[in-house]
Amino acid sequence: MTDAMWAGTVAVTGHEGAELEAYAARPLGSSPHGGVVVIHHMPGYDEATKEIVRSFAAHGYAAICPNLYSREGAGVSPDDQAAAARAKGGVPDEQLVGDVAGAAAYLKGLEHANGKIGVIGYCSGGRQTFLAACSLRIDAAVDCYGAFVVTAPPADFPLTAEPLISRAADLSCPLLGLFGADDKFPSPEEVDVLAAELDKLGKEHEFHVFPDAGHGFFATDRPNYRPAAAVEGWKKVFGFFGRHLAA
Repeated sequence: MTDAMWAGTVAVTGHEGAELEAYAARPLGSSPHGGVVVIHHMPGYDEATKEIVRSFAAHGYAAICPNLYSREGAGVSPDDQAAAARAKGGVPDEQLVGDVAGAAAYLKGLEHANGKIGVIGYCSGGRQTFLAACSLRIDAAVDCYGAFVVTAPPADFPLTAEPLISRAADLSCPLLGLFGADDKFPSPEEVDVLAAELDKLGKEHEFHVFPDAGHGFFATDRPNYRPAAAVEGWKKVFGFFGRHLAA
């Protein structure tokens, strides 16, 4: 066993051939490993998200986070890219699917890849994880407090998105959902609606709603961080991917 890793910025080919900046990390050992596509939250492609990518590499996965806002200009700060993307209503669903597919292809092309791919996303990335899992053939998906899967955003919300629950029949893999009891987007009631629909469809899923936690409880650099929920949540993430992405 070794915890040595490589990490750095790479380029991947996204939707319609667009070149995207991405941050990748992988273990340096020769054992076969699964891959994880990390979908960043609405605030964008930031240092905290890159730390998540490195954490997956430290646990034996090759991981990559494509900058979904790359089209807002090379050399533009991540904050400015995110602001520009939000002004447009966020990332179109079709574009997101193509970008995740490109990131997954990058991981599958790495030496020692075992061919299995997981996707995990936070905030808007949680919704996009569900979208990707209903649109692509992947092996495991983790939705961390993804809103607007069941209902549409409020009229004044800086995101243009349609509910995805009608796509649930297309879910291609087991789904782990991690949510906060104090969250409003999604609310615990919305989580229950999604769980009931997946039950009806016979789709494998495992949902956890953490008490005393709201939206963004994994975000160590934000006031919403809740250590107890985050620590337990990470245990569930690594256990879930360990079961579904092993060689």
